[in-house]
Amino acid sequence: MDLTVEHFEDVHLHAASVHAWEQTYSQLSPGLVRSSLCQIEGSRFQFFRERVNQRLVQHGQAPRDRVCFALPLSSPGSACLQGREADDSSIFILGGGDEFLFHMPQGLDLLSITFDRETFMQTLDESPWSGDSRQWLRQPVLRLPERRLAHARQRLLQLLGRSIKDVQGAMQGQAEEELERDLLEELICLVADPEFDRDQRHASSPGSYIVEKCHQMTLNAPQVAPSVIDLCERLRISRRTVQNSFRAVTQTTPVNYIRCIRLNGVRRELLGSQPGELSIGDAAGRWGFYHLSHFAADYQALFGELPSQTRRAGGTSGSRRAAA
Repeated sequence: MDLTVEHFEDVHLHAASVHAWEQTYSQLSPGLVRSSLCQIEGSRFQFFRERVNQRLVQHGQAPRDRVCFALPLSSPGSACLQGREADDSSIFILGGGDEFLFHMPQGLDLLSITFDRETFMQTLDESPWSGDSRQWLRQPVLRLPERRLAHARQRLLQLLGRSIKDVQGAMQGQAEEELERDLLEELICLVADPEFDRDQRHASSPGSYIVEKCHQMTLNAPQVAPSVIDLCERLRISRRTVQNSFRAVTQTTPVNYIRCIRLNGVRRELLGSQPGELSIGDAAGRWGFYHLSHFAADYQALFGELPSQTRRAGGTSGSRRAAA
C-alpha cells in the first residue's frame, strides 16, 4: 500500500493530486484555500479523505473499471451530485468512467473509496443482497438511516487510522488484503442495510439541469461568457427561473458563477505554464477577460492573491502544496 498526506493552498493542485481521477475543481467562495488530502492506495482499491474550506464545483470523469463511493463526514451545507440534491445523510456513488458534476458546500469533509469493479461485483454476488443492491449502484445519491450512516463513518475512520499505522509501520501484504476485505464488507453492508429506504428514485432537479447547461456553455466557449439572457433564450426559461436555480444549487448568482468558472480557468492556465510560455494577459484573454485591471481585481477577490503572485510551473511563490 502507498500512503500520501498533503496540504494545499490551491484547489487545482489538490484536484491534480487525487490519483487516477480526471477532474477539475473550481473555487466558488472567495478567500484563501486550506485543504488536505490523505490517500491510501492498494493494487485494487483507493481510500482517501479530503477536506476543503471553500465552496467548490468538481467536474470530471471517475476512474474507469471502478466503482466509486463517497461519504460526507461533515457537510455544513447543501451538496448536489449529477443533479441530485444531497445532505449529510447521503452517500454518493459513481460508476467507472462516469462524467460527473459535483457541487460541494464550503467546509466539506469527505471520505471516498474506489474498488476494482470486477472485484467489487464478484464480492457483491457472493453476498445475500446481490439482487437488491445492484440496482442502487445506478443511483448517484442514496439516503440512508442516520444511525447506520454514523456507524459506517466511525468504522471507516477506524480503518483509515489503522491502515495509516500499518503503512507507516511498513506492514504490507496481509494488511492490504485485510483493508480491502473490510472496506468491501462495510460498503456492501451499507447499501444492503434492511432499514434503507428502497423507494428512492430521485430525478435531477430542473435547477441543477440549468446550472449544468450553463457550466458546459462556459467551458465550450470560454472567450465569450454566456449572459443570463443567453441562458434564458437557449433554455427558453425566465430570468427569474435562472436566478432561483443558481441560488438553490450554487448559493450564488449566475453572473458570479460564470465569472468564477472563467477565473478558475485562467488560474489553471497560469499554474500549468511558465511566464515565458504564456503571459498573464494571454491567459486572461483565453477566458474572455480583456480589461486587465478589472480582471486582476476579480482574481484577487476570489483567490486572495493577484495573478502575478500565483505560482507558475517550476516557480516557488504563490500557492503551495506540502506533504506531511
